[in-house]
Amino acid sequence: DVLFSNVCTNSKFLYSAFYGYDNHMVMDFFEKQGCPLKVERGERVFPVSDHSSDVIAALERTLKQKGVQVLLRTKVIGIETATDDKNRITGVCLANKHVIGCDACILCTGGLSYQTTGSDGDGHTILESCGHTIIKCEPALVPLETRETWCRDLMGLSLKNVEIRLINGKKEIYRDFGEMLFTHFGVSGPLVLSASSFYAKQKNKENIQLFIDLKPALSVEQLDKRLLRDFEENKNKQFKNALNGLFPVKLIPVMIALSGIQPEKKINELTKEERNGFVRLIKNLPLTITGTRDFAEAIITQGGVSVKEVNPSTMESKIIRGLYIAGELLDLDALTGGFNLQIAWSTGYLAGSSCADAG
Repeated sequence: DVLFSNVCTNSKFLYSAFYGYDNHMVMDFFEKQGCPLKVERGERVFPVSDHSSDVIAALERTLKQKGVQVLLRTKVIGIETATDDKNRITGVCLANKHVIGCDACILCTGGLSYQTTGSDGDGHTILESCGHTIIKCEPALVPLETRETWCRDLMGLSLKNVEIRLINGKKEIYRDFGEMLFTHFGVSGPLVLSASSFYAKQKNKENIQLFIDLKPALSVEQLDKRLLRDFEENKNKQFKNALNGLFPVKLIPVMIALSGIQPEKKINELTKEERNGFVRLIKNLPLTITGTRDFAEAIITQGGVSVKEVNPSTMESKIIRGLYIAGELLDLDALTGGFNLQIAWSTGYLAGSSCADAG
């Protein structure tokens, strides 16, 4: 199943959540709430208008229809439990010392990403004070920083239809095909963001390299034949002037510098070893990963509340009865493509249904 295969952490925990409220049900909900959707390349779903405000408006309409009271600018600082039973919730504590009494509460404050929206880790603090274990949080779906400074020269250059591999020592930890982007600090774009989730999981990050295959549609042999053909047509040109058909203009000086071949060398003077080395470079353009950008640039948070302490059939805490946990607070994360949103929709729906059933 596509949903499960795109989850990086604790996918089995999501069995009940995904089957109880899948992507088709989410789409149906938004369509019925007046937010028409479209499916684009890669099965990605967006509002027809391309405005995220339409998604928010649909949710606001639903809240109004259901008579839900929304308290804006009201900070929650903790939960209260029964004096005779510390494992049962009785209320939610606000910053102004007021307590809202309840016998059930869903906590879904998000992780540490997009902190300007309020997801600054408060939820983890509250749950840790209740006895929950918080798995170390790391930025995920986040750009990667590199040791090599030549990325800065390519800033803004987007490469489509390339393949990247992430290697830790001798072990391949990620490989995929798609689009990436060079930045002033390293690399970004859909391929790299997904790779970062696998990078974050590595205990030893000292020796991780990223290799870019600039021509994944061609085997080494096919690429060598292509080079021979191109070089034959440009045999009297200098090396630096014979690469326009191979790479974007911005990339050519970098490839020349990394090849070790003299830019002014005539094509008909290149040795077989130089050509073979250039083929290897095109198929394995190397970068050394030194780290990720921080939470301010991360799309999601990896880590969070240990799923061992949450009932996967209801999303209820196994420590505090009546306390339900959903979304990015949990130690769950997925690749790009709307899968993290689906985790939020599915776990939130299950928590809400379980809450209502319990009441």
